[in-house]
Amino acid sequence: MLVDSPPEQRAESASAPPTRRAIRAFGLLASAGILVLVALASIAVGAKALPLDQVWHGLFHDSGTYADVVVRDRVSRTVLGLLVGAALGLSGAVLQALTRNPLADPGLLGINAGASAAVVTAITYFGVTSLSGYVWFAFFGAAAVGALVWFLGGSRGATPVRLALAGTAISAALYGYLQAVMITDDAALGKMRFWTVGSLASATDSTIEQVLPFLVVGTVAALALARPLNAVAMGDDTARALGANLNRTRALSMAAATVLCGAATAACGPIVFVGLMVPHVVRSFTGPDLRWILPYATVLSPVLLLGADVVGRLVARPAELQVGIVTAVLGGPVFIFLVRRRRTAQL
Repeated sequence: MLVDSPPEQRAESASAPPTRRAIRAFGLLASAGILVLVALASIAVGAKALPLDQVWHGLFHDSGTYADVVVRDRVSRTVLGLLVGAALGLSGAVLQALTRNPLADPGLLGINAGASAAVVTAITYFGVTSLSGYVWFAFFGAAAVGALVWFLGGSRGATPVRLALAGTAISAALYGYLQAVMITDDAALGKMRFWTVGSLASATDSTIEQVLPFLVVGTVAALALARPLNAVAMGDDTARALGANLNRTRALSMAAATVLCGAATAACGPIVFVGLMVPHVVRSFTGPDLRWILPYATVLSPVLLLGADVVGRLVARPAELQVGIVTAVLGGPVFIFLVRRRRTAQL
């Protein structure tokens, strides 16, 4: 299993000097400013670039012109990208702390596989054809797999290794089922092809309304777990010595990550590397303190997702590349470089 920083670094006191805290706070504000700029670019840039005056008019005046319609559609897409990016980054950071594995992501615990299997089941056996229908099947599929992984991992006696092994085994079984169904059902294959790539192109106000409650609850729960997860990340014995309730923290962390990733995957399909790479990068300049990692991941993950979405719209004009393809192409080489640079140890 892969481990993060050495024990002496992970045992670093959570109370950083005032200067370091000020630098981190300033960096978080700067990250929020970058996010605003990327969000504006997401609204202004697409198959057809819009002047800033038309973007401004479309944001605050809906007169039914072509530019106003385009802006309205891009606003929905941008808002969904903000929500999904934050959810993926938070869930990745929580799972990395929970499993004490800096290369962990939602796919490690089978959450993406559960959502995908539920969607292909809905298409093939229940005749679901709309995105609004996919959302609920995908979410409950992710939740069911999250609960199953928790049960197979030992429930109250769950450990990071058991959870990872249970998630890997379930993922393999579900992806085998998914491929079998798609090969034998041409209709399911055609409909799943777009969803499984991961895209923001189908964003609507309805989709946002359906996933927003889950994302808000999951975000609040994940941010509230920062302090107990700091203890868990230092090892079971140290966590117990610090008074942390390991079983409760792991159960709540699994639930928060499942809700966040399940809702995000339901809305956009499985998007890779965002929940894996951003927390890993953030940790390199915030240190191991999750009270900083989680807020940074919440802000910077949408920067990556929306930035990749803008790139996908620019490189294939007048068509577009789905954001899941762009994050995979851009994220893979960058992440390999980071892993080699950090010299992550393998046990």
